[in-house]
Amino acid sequence: MRCLILGTVGLALCLAAQAGHAQAIEERPDVRVIIDVSGSMRENDPEQLSTSAMELLVSLLPWGVSAGVWTFGEQVDNPLPLGRVDAGWRDEALALSPALQSNQPHTDIEAALREAATAQANGWRHLVLLTDGVIDLPSSRGAKPEIDNQSRQRLVEELAPSFAEQGVVVHAVAFSDQVDLALMERVSQLTGGLSTTVGSPESLLGAFLDIFERIFPADQVPLIDGRFTIDPDVESFSALLFHEPDDEPITLVAPDGTTYRAEQHADEMRWQVEPRFDLIRVPDPQPGEWRLEGQTGGESRITVSSPLALRTNDLPTTLYLGFEVPVQAWLERDGEPANESAEKLDVFMELHDSQGDVQTAIQLQPRDGRFAGVLPPPALTGNSKLVIRAEGENFHRQRIQAVNVLPAIGLAHQPGANRVLLVAEHPRLDRNNTELSAELQGQTLQAEAVGPNRWHLPLPEIDDNVRLPLLVTARITLDGETQEIRLPRLLLNPEARVGIDLANEIGPTLAAERLEEEASAEDPGASSDNAADRFVAIVNELPRRAWALWEEGWPGLEHVAEQGKQDPWWRMAALIGVLVLLAAGVAMRLRRRTRPVSGLDSQPRKGSRPASRSRAVSKSRPGSHREEPYV
Repeated sequence: MRCLILGTVGLALCLAAQAGHAQAIEERPDVRVIIDVSGSMRENDPEQLSTSAMELLVSLLPWGVSAGVWTFGEQVDNPLPLGRVDAGWRDEALALSPALQSNQPHTDIEAALREAATAQANGWRHLVLLTDGVIDLPSSRGAKPEIDNQSRQRLVEELAPSFAEQGVVVHAVAFSDQVDLALMERVSQLTGGLSTTVGSPESLLGAFLDIFERIFPADQVPLIDGRFTIDPDVESFSALLFHEPDDEPITLVAPDGTTYRAEQHADEMRWQVEPRFDLIRVPDPQPGEWRLEGQTGGESRITVSSPLALRTNDLPTTLYLGFEVPVQAWLERDGEPANESAEKLDVFMELHDSQGDVQTAIQLQPRDGRFAGVLPPPALTGNSKLVIRAEGENFHRQRIQAVNVLPAIGLAHQPGANRVLLVAEHPRLDRNNTELSAELQGQTLQAEAVGPNRWHLPLPEIDDNVRLPLLVTARITLDGETQEIRLPRLLLNPEARVGIDLANEIGPTLAAERLEEEASAEDPGASSDNAADRFVAIVNELPRRAWALWEEGWPGLEHVAEQGKQDPWWRMAALIGVLVLLAAGVAMRLRRRTRPVSGLDSQPRKGSRPASRSRAVSKSRPGSHREEPYV
């Protein structure tokens, strides 16, 4: 797992280096990594994936790129100031490990983002936030949870809009299923970034690739059934090939039949081997069809460097249900329009969902030397990918950009108030251009505006034991045109046993999660849990909390003391927690005395891949400092 996470960010930056080949160094965006080192992050990231990912990020950043590292818990530190990546910068970065394994109490996300964004840049500033995403400020700053809520509100209402105006983009990678995903998504949405929650090493790898392909977009050629075509304009290609740790080694076969392997390849080639991927760079490749022998995963890709490149208009990072996406694409040769090369091209655009299935697609039409069209509205919310393909005789290019798809208007049921709360997610929707109505059991209901972009939809009396689908329609007038869009179906009383068996189409979106919190705050019935239930819930949580406190030491006990001031049930539970810790300590001591000693089989399986990067094979020339996809 450590090897995989070490490779995660490095792979993305390998692609980033190649993508920036035709780009002047001073025009490149900054990459500023912000790592949560709070006690809660230690609990939610027990394998220290963020630390491991950071190590390879540092070692593989392209030469000349501006980068820096910040850490935060209660305090914000800058152990590696922003600077140009060179040999000295890398040496400093490799000594960061102790600073990344701190165990600070509390989590001040707001301060971390403010400080990391402060330093000026030559271009866009991309903040890559690694956190469990739960704001937790010390009670010495004020009463809780008010101070946490105020910080959250400042992030959304003040800081994120300010970032957007300054060219600061926030990409958020969350490490916990208990994360404040709504906050992470909202800040990323407002600043034009991506957000995702990772629950496994594989998903972390994919998340970083998505982010860094957004920062450094690159041309690819399609990889189909282990085959890909290289045209004469390609100066070099990089093959990023995913596989399982025990798969047979991969063989690369050139158009003339020459075979290459990790342990046997040309001197000018570079071949990096990791347990879950191979990364191969081939300069000045033969034109024609190349093929791969061996198992490769669906996320494998072939990135090319060429003076003839595919370009697109600025593609949004957030799409909305019911809204089309205007698209333009064209070819450039050495930065200038290449209209003659585009005459016999077909250009397509597709939206793929998280499973890789095509949601919507369109063929772009030639128009004034470019290709243009309008992609139909997405049908599903969640993480998706825009794929732009250009195809011609002996020419293939594609670009892949990750996007988040959200409902244009979010809905949340407030049972205690007997209504539905609606909030506009699309930045252009408000009470002046949007009318909302709904249908429930054949009855038409009208929503009432209660703010610039908020509505309440009163509900008739309904039986709590019956689940019912609520169908909401938005009538929207923008730029002189009016359209009606259906919002995702909201299922009322979803846990009821009786009713129409329909799925709730809202899904785990930004709107749903954020509005559930707002609905609970406005719903007088949301806090009706009795004291006994509260105490039982705390006691049930004690085993996990006890181990976390054992790991955190004094900062963890200090945090419990603060909770006890706010919640009397925690004071009672804390006594039980102490007893649990004592019992755990005695049990561990007895276990050490009685644990048997067994031998370990260290022989690798026949045909298996190296277990660490130290087994990688490379024939790169020593002393070379050329800017290439990886160092």
